[in-house]
Amino acid sequence: MQQRGFTLVEVLVASAIGTVLAFIAWPSYQGQLRRAARSEAIETLQRAQLAQERHRAAFGVYSAELRALGLATVTPGGRYTLALEPRGTQAYRLHARAVADGGQQADSGCATISVEVRQGFATLGPEGRCWNR
Repeated sequence: MQQRGFTLVEVLVASAIGTVLAFIAWPSYQGQLRRAARSEAIETLQRAQLAQERHRAAFGVYSAELRALGLATVTPGGRYTLALEPRGTQAYRLHARAVADGGQQADSGCATISVEVRQGFATLGPEGRCWNR
């Protein structure tokens, strides 16, 4: 009579191969999760930029306060804090910083994403890849 099934050695080899593959794939997976979560900051910065343009159209100057634009200081998912730095009446800088105890802090080079606007022209920072481009 022939027995069916796996030997202990076969199970251990398959487990070892699976563990090695998971070990190799995990950093890539984490990077993709951080990149996807970065869209929260990008969307919030774009919404704030549009609110600033509406404010400028209505009052002739950019707002110096997020509250005047109807925006909170934390992104909807709570991964980033939003700050506005006025640079006169015709310029400002918005930045979204990853919260200190969140996973986005490990987003190398993109833990702070910014947009600076001078007289209607935007400069994205710190680099294009942070804006998923």
